[in-house]
Amino acid sequence: MSLWVLVGAGGFVGALLRYYVSGWIQSGAVAFPLGTLGVNFLGSLALSLIMYASEYKGWFSEEARVFLTIGLLGSFTTMSTFSYESIKLLEEREIVLFSLNVVGTLVLTFLAIYIGKACMTFSGWR
Repeated sequence: MSLWVLVGAGGFVGALLRYYVSGWIQSGAVAFPLGTLGVNFLGSLALSLIMYASEYKGWFSEEARVFLTIGLLGSFTTMSTFSYESIKLLEEREIVLFSLNVVGTLVLTFLAIYIGKACMTFSGWR
């Protein structure tokens, strides 16, 4: 199957997952964009696990990696939404929430990458 079809199929699945997971996480939270923060963390963790599993363990073919990372996770993670929601918080003069959102997103997504790498490099998974 051609790579562009895999990217498109992954994007379709990722968009549906983003809609569902972000909405589920956001339910109950009022002003803070917790749904976006959550999918960015989960997407970063999944990306890290897949990429390091590919690099260190050889678990994924090129086709599977392209489907999962560029397609599914490219559509699932929402950095553009993160940016928009952050600016909206600034426009509403919610400086504390803006700061929490920016710092939280950066710290959690970097942490997710580190956790994924640690899982693949220090584990006994084969």
